[in-house]
Amino acid sequence: MTGIIRRSLLGAGVFATVAGLGWWRLGGRGPVDVAYGPGARQVLDVTLPAGAGPFPVLVMIHGGAFLMGDKTDMAIPPEVLAAGVAVVRVNYRLSGTDLWPAQAEDCLAAIVHLQRNGVALGLDPSRVVLLGQSAGAFLAVSTGLSLVEVGLPPKGVVSLFGPMDFSTMDEDMATLGRVAPLGAVDVADSAESRLLGFAIGSDRATARAIGPVGRLERISGPLPPLFIRHGDADPMVADLQSARLRNAWLATDPGAAVDFALVPGAGHGGEPFESGKVLADLLAFLQRTLG
Repeated sequence: MTGIIRRSLLGAGVFATVAGLGWWRLGGRGPVDVAYGPGARQVLDVTLPAGAGPFPVLVMIHGGAFLMGDKTDMAIPPEVLAAGVAVVRVNYRLSGTDLWPAQAEDCLAAIVHLQRNGVALGLDPSRVVLLGQSAGAFLAVSTGLSLVEVGLPPKGVVSLFGPMDFSTMDEDMATLGRVAPLGAVDVADSAESRLLGFAIGSDRATARAIGPVGRLERISGPLPPLFIRHGDADPMVADLQSARLRNAWLATDPGAAVDFALVPGAGHGGEPFESGKVLADLLAFLQRTLG
């Protein structure tokens, strides 16, 4: 995976729409689409706050079980823009057409594109926080770890109600006495198995190694600050998955700043994660990490 970043940084062929690179110079605020690759799904959009840039960046990666969803599914928090932080939302190839690691490659390519072209877009590529929801949280954390591996860590990572170790998802739901409405993860037709191209239950070791929890066992610190929120009534992904991420993060770097909390009564996403205390805590995290 680290080779992907190096090739992207050193290689030629930067993909950017004319509208994207010219738009900030014309004073636009967004959102405006910018291509970071040649595929139809390899597009991000940029929304700038008021004022003069370059601005620090919150990169948002959507969920959808790796097989559906779009960047526009994620609302752009006006409070984030009001705090002077730009928002970038990323699309990536879906599992129905492209197996893993296409999704990881796309998220990395989007970040590399921002590193190379961010200033022209009104952004400060040196100040980036990655945020993901559900499957997007898996991708945001994975992308953050890949950047750590090549010495380009983000300023912070935000994980919202995401799976972090495919090999233990069924176990964690059973521990909490819950049955996921979409069924078991271990079976061949689960979203996670379809992403990887094999039944999770048939090769737990490989499934674990691919995910953030497994990867953290092979990474040495330091790690960037981590913000985790998960509903304690989540019927889709057990909150124990987020606890596993916290524990693995601190095992790798005991000095890392980890802000972990369960959201009382919250399910899998929705209003509790977009307002109130979670939003206030997120804004405080952005202020701490982006300066």
